[in-house]
Amino acid sequence: AWSAIEVDVTGMVEWRSASKDSFESEHGVRLTYLPITLSVVAEALKTNPRLNSSWIDGNIVLKNAINVGLAVAAEEGLVVPVVRGANEASLVELAGKLSGVVDRARSGSMTLDDVQGGTFTLNNTGSLGSVWGGAIINHPQAAILTTEAIVKRPVVISENGADSVVVRSMMNICLSFDHRIVDGAEASAFLQSLKSGLEAITLTSDLK
Repeated sequence: AWSAIEVDVTGMVEWRSASKDSFESEHGVRLTYLPITLSVVAEALKTNPRLNSSWIDGNIVLKNAINVGLAVAAEEGLVVPVVRGANEASLVELAGKLSGVVDRARSGSMTLDDVQGGTFTLNNTGSLGSVWGGAIINHPQAAILTTEAIVKRPVVISENGADSVVVRSMMNICLSFDHRIVDGAEASAFLQSLKSGLEAITLTSDLK
């Protein structure tokens, strides 16, 4: 099955814009939106464990480790290197891990260990300009999430009983899930966890 919601990522966009130069200077790694999103995804998987499971021989097998595969477009085709222990890593560590696995994927120098043990897959189709999509689940995982392009759009904001139209940075997040493992309510709870986590990021957030 498939579900999608839109997320207001204005705060995340502002935080990255204000932080990227100092982050890259201090840590020697680029700050993209992907490690920020991955951090929120890993946290949401902790509180929604059905999304971090597999359907094996008619049984739901919950996974203790949160190892997130990242779909990467390489010259030889789509590859999915895995970031292990994503829930235990800091933002700096995630940025470093992502830089390493993506570079190896695109240079064709991945090892077998790089692509094994994934428990969930994140596909950043937004980097290719996509705004809406339904990805194919990486069997036997329970689900795959796509983060779509961040687009500025007019949005109605309600404050103090009054509505106003403002320009915000909006992003669609789309979830494909195995309905044998996850029902609609669980999928929606996971998406709402992601929405809350992403929208909680503001210009003054202390992300580590």
